Amino acid sequence: MANSAILCVDDESVVLRSLRDQIGKHFGDHYQCEIAESVEEAWEVIDELQDEDIEILIIISDWLMPGVKGDEFLIELNQKFPDILTVLLSGQADEFAVERIHQNMNLHAYVSKPWNEEELMGTIRAGLDKFKE
Repeated sequence: MANSAILCVDDESVVLRSLRDQIGKHFGDHYQCEIAESVEEAWEVIDELQDEDIEILIIISDWLMPGVKGDEFLIELNQKFPDILTVLLSGQADEFAVERIHQNMNLHAYVSKPWNEEELMGTIRAGLDKFKE
């Protein structure tokens, strides 16, 4: 099993399944793909992966979720784990949220829903390439 992971956070299970399938198809031989349906669940997955010594390289998060919004999650994540690359994936993120993330952390990319598979996989590939430098 891969010792590196990509984590996807979204409150819609159909989105998570699509992301997991696409990431698995493009990167499954080298990276584990984990999913979480909420920010709370994401923190649990992060803890579990750390316990298993699996490095999280990229987190892809939706913006509009119940409870904690994606921008708040990614900013807190960046404070605790500045080396994890982040991608905001949303069809509803407002300009203020995206600007707030850019001001408070190094957001790797913002991708609008519905996403183009090749574009999103290219964004992920570019992020993964940063770890090879």
